[in-house]
Amino acid sequence: MASQKQSLTIEPALLGLLRQQPMHPYELFQQLQQKKALGFIWRVKQSHLYALLDRLEADGYLTHQLELQGSRPPRKILSLTPAGEALFVAWVTTPVAHGRDIRLEFMAKLYFACHEGAAQAGQLLDRQLACCRQWLAENEQRIASLPVNSFERLVLRYRSGQLQATVLWLEECRYELNQRWNRQAQGGV
Repeated sequence: MASQKQSLTIEPALLGLLRQQPMHPYELFQQLQQKKALGFIWRVKQSHLYALLDRLEADGYLTHQLELQGSRPPRKILSLTPAGEALFVAWVTTPVAHGRDIRLEFMAKLYFACHEGAAQAGQLLDRQLACCRQWLAENEQRIASLPVNSFERLVLRYRSGQLQATVLWLEECRYELNQRWNRQAQGGV
């Protein structure tokens, strides 16, 4: 897949949007611009989006059919291939590998996991919580081995604070989503 970090994050998310329903590229662009969904996470230029979609199709993750539009040129309707489906499912079920990836990649994964249902979102949150707690424990071990006045210790204390805040946020997400799903299961809004 692509070598750019943003592409590694957004490409599976594009597959996720197309997994919900086949779309033409401009319709996909419009969905990414909406502030109610992934528009909160990414801003993607239309030309960049089209290049990513072309690459996904060239790599075998997408296919297209042409839709006739009368006198206007036909438009491409994109849909997932089995390889695209497999890539998306693997991506959305795997926690991010670094704390710095929570803000973009994990948020996108959580968005799609929530669309898959309570079990999928709960599993993703649990897996990410386990990773973050492990990162925090490893960071604290490194801190304990350093001299009190070292600069590295200050940097690692900052990382610990970020990880602690992330763990707290993930726990809050788990709680709020459980509350929402329990209300839905009981027939509430």
